[in-house]
Amino acid sequence: MTEAAEGQFRVGALAHRVPDLGALELLLAVARLGSLGGAARELGITQPAASSRIRSMERQLGVALVDRSPRGSRLTDAGALVTDWARRIVEAAEAFDAGAQALRDRRDSRLRVAASMTIAEYLLPGWLLALRAQRPDTAVSLLAGNSAAVAERLLADEADLGFVEGLTVPTGLDSVVIAHDNLIVVTAPGHAWSRRRSPLEAPELAATPLILREEGSGTRQVLDAALGGLARPLIELSSTTAVKAAAVSGAGPAVLSELAVGEELSMRRLVSVPVAGVSLARDLRAVWPTGHRPVGPARDLLSLTRG
Repeated sequence: MTEAAEGQFRVGALAHRVPDLGALELLLAVARLGSLGGAARELGITQPAASSRIRSMERQLGVALVDRSPRGSRLTDAGALVTDWARRIVEAAEAFDAGAQALRDRRDSRLRVAASMTIAEYLLPGWLLALRAQRPDTAVSLLAGNSAAVAERLLADEADLGFVEGLTVPTGLDSVVIAHDNLIVVTAPGHAWSRRRSPLEAPELAATPLILREEGSGTRQVLDAALGGLARPLIELSSTTAVKAAAVSGAGPAVLSELAVGEELSMRRLVSVPVAGVSLARDLRAVWPTGHRPVGPARDLLSLTRG
């Protein structure tokens, strides 16, 4: 038998030989109150259930622990000795529980979020406001960057939860889809494309210099996949807001998330250009390191994104 297997066997055997904490707490209550019925009431169980638990513990240990009589319940000599041991075990368990709670409190006091630009600018503010209503004492820090940067933050343990926009899940991360999005082609009202009647085809879109997000961004990844890597950058910018401002200024056509341009389209500062034969749909995902499902505030934020 290997050392690991022997260790596992020893732990398992100990768990079978030592009473559980509930039984030890019951024995301590009997010792303190001198009554099995009183101990049962204090612990919120029935007297028959308490009697059954004491008998089970006596069978497990192989000794009588409690003498029962019409006048009450009295510990045997063995029961008094076991009670002293039980008190130390329960005190150690209480210290363990207090330490674990302190760890949870420290974990829950902060939340580090890393998000790609579109999600950070247009979706996260609402989610974080809702989280603050649930957890007013949790301090939240937000690191905004492209999808590649989000993955790097998570894998370096610099963030507890991330959000990305690309077509694929970065290596080393688990994910869940939280929303769907579409990229659209937009121009300023004075651009020739704003007056065209026929949709843009992929070859014309690929041949035209565009205002684009930088490589590594989810937006760029989707466009490159749709055009076979043939997209031509007129300008490369590192934020959705910067791309949008350049397009509004008339610098050229841009490809942006429809989440980002609702106000500009409604006020006619930008015009949406129809596109045919090009798939610009994408999933928005929450991501975290593989095997480390979000807990605490990260879990709560994740639930809010899917509400």
